[in-house]
Amino acid sequence: MAVRPIARMGAEILKRRADEVTDFNDPELPILVSDMVETMIAAHGVGLAAPQISVPKRVVIFFVPGGRNNGMDIPLTVLINPVITPLRPEKNDDWEACLSVPGLTGKVPRLTAIQYTWQDLQGNRFERMAENFHARVVQHECDHLDGLLYPMRITDLTTLSFVDTLKAEANERGEELQLDEEGEAA
Repeated sequence: MAVRPIARMGAEILKRRADEVTDFNDPELPILVSDMVETMIAAHGVGLAAPQISVPKRVVIFFVPGGRNNGMDIPLTVLINPVITPLRPEKNDDWEACLSVPGLTGKVPRLTAIQYTWQDLQGNRFERMAENFHARVVQHECDHLDGLLYPMRITDLTTLSFVDTLKAEANERGEELQLDEEGEAA
């Protein structure tokens, strides 16, 4: 297991559609997932997509802490070849940040309820429904598999901001800004 460098906005790997995983017997696949977990933990993230560590495969990992999900933890999940289906058309705007776009945050509209399907390391198929922050995390990470970064989804670019600037201005006003270190809504 190794912590790998995280590709940053502008890198070609983050601009293209990642390749489907077709060989579930590939000995590199579990190594990739282990490295992704190590990298995500070292970077203090809640999710990571393989293209973010310069591997053009449709692999995503994430977890959702209960404190950000109405008290319900979603344990570390590995999604291979994920597919998202909207459950409702409603969207909401909330702050997002990204390990590949360090120091910035912005309000991104996302579907509030989705269903997603995926395969595990053995190729078994699964399905789960997600709402609110859980749904946001899955959509954010899966966007990486299609060459999309969250700033591309922002509809009001005046919200794209440096996290440290937002926190300093809120502090000057005597307010508490509800963003974590990565710039996501806390």
